[in-house]
Amino acid sequence: MTAQQTQGLNCPNCGGIVAVPEGVRIVQCPFCDQRSLLQGEQGVRRWQTPRKIGREAAVNSATGFFSGLDKALDLKRKARIREVFGVYLPYWRVSSFVSGWLFGRVKSGDDDTKPAEAEIAEEMHWNDAAVDVSEFGVQQVSINDKDLVPFDSDRLHSEAMVFDPTESRTEALAEAEAHFRDRCRRQSKFKTTYSEKLHLLRTRLSLVYYPLWAVRYEYHNRRYQVVVDGVSGRVLYGKAPGNVLFRAAALIAGMAVGNLILVNGTVLAILLMSDDDELALLAVPFIVGAGLALAGYRAFRYGGQVEKTQKGPKRAAPAAVEDVIDQLRELMG
Repeated sequence: MTAQQTQGLNCPNCGGIVAVPEGVRIVQCPFCDQRSLLQGEQGVRRWQTPRKIGREAAVNSATGFFSGLDKALDLKRKARIREVFGVYLPYWRVSSFVSGWLFGRVKSGDDDTKPAEAEIAEEMHWNDAAVDVSEFGVQQVSINDKDLVPFDSDRLHSEAMVFDPTESRTEALAEAEAHFRDRCRRQSKFKTTYSEKLHLLRTRLSLVYYPLWAVRYEYHNRRYQVVVDGVSGRVLYGKAPGNVLFRAAALIAGMAVGNLILVNGTVLAILLMSDDDELALLAVPFIVGAGLALAGYRAFRYGGQVEKTQKGPKRAAPAAVEDVIDQLRELMG
């Protein structure tokens, strides 16, 4: 393979290795003479975001993560940094101008809806990891167009570990389109959507290599990791041992306050209710009280290890209390 040739591909006919010269779209197998048209990553623009945060600043951000009532009280004092290294992870980035209309119904009054339409004309962006990031826990990052510079493989490899993309560009485009459509539905705030006509214009797919710092530390002979944004210095992902006292207090407070609202609130609702708002008054203290008790139990049950993760993309909100009450009324006739 010459200096102008990239990594070879497998021939779809005989399975032999076919050398792929740079810039060539049609190649011929040297074993069976099968010709193949190349389509894939060749047309994807590659960018990189320069690292702005150094090793020392990344360690300072990680040690700041050690503070907090929900974490072990002596974590900041007894944690020992064992390893700090930088990585560049690839992220698919899709930009598109979304234009179109949605038709549905919005709430009007207490129990009524009315037809409505929503116009969409907005530039939207989406990004997602192009490689398995289970080790680092950072599925999405904040990419600023002003920070992007052309991809320089030699420079990046000299600075840190660089991961190559393993996820399909076709899947990335499909996920981006689904995200844009879901975002339009959420913006419309329709109670019911009947039809939609959306167009994605000037869609651009690119691959961005983003800098991260991985800080690994030890506490009581156990290993944990904190991942720091290489541009902003924020902690994007981290694990830490939990605080036993905080867990116990959360359980007691959640159960006490939850049961107080559940019992006393239900009694008060019975005293105040009328035929029209019977279910409404009974549902509110039950939902609030049970929710607080469940939150206290979860804090105790899963608080042995604190995990900071990114907030996923916003999804449609769950049914409001009024919707739950409407469903109960329908079931009870």
